[in-house]
Amino acid sequence: MAIYVVMEPPAANAAEAAERAVFVRDGVAFFAFLVPPLWLLWHRLWIEAAIAFAVSVGLTALGETAGLGFTGGALSLLVSIFVGLEGQALRINALRRRGWSEWGVVEANDLGEAEIRYLAGDVPEAAVQSSVPHLKGPIQPRLTAGAASGPALGLFDYPGNR
Repeated sequence: MAIYVVMEPPAANAAEAAERAVFVRDGVAFFAFLVPPLWLLWHRLWIEAAIAFAVSVGLTALGETAGLGFTGGALSLLVSIFVGLEGQALRINALRRRGWSEWGVVEANDLGEAEIRYLAGDVPEAAVQSSVPHLKGPIQPRLTAGAASGPALGLFDYPGNR
């Protein structure tokens, strides 16, 4: 089953929010791996597309001027891997910057089923709470002095961390 992050538009009533909600599938974006700048442009991530293109061309040019041969072109593969793995997080962060809010997370087999679950009003917290055993007293997280507050991998924050 796939996980979809549901993003709702800013300042919209319930009916309009349900109509315009965006479902972002969590996982590797295959087309983002194949053609990162075009995938970013398709999803209206203009600045990210320009940066991905510039870094890819820059790494290739750096490899060619350093005399690395084929390795110079292979360095630009790093951009493809990054955008393929982090492309969906880039989309979610772009929607947040535009004022969209995160409704929650839906687990479904495909996009159609995710839309049905969202429109039916399946609240993700209810499913999580029913599967967690009841404990006596509140759980207090233990943080060490050197604990990192951001994500362990990647450069961008993931939904639900706050």
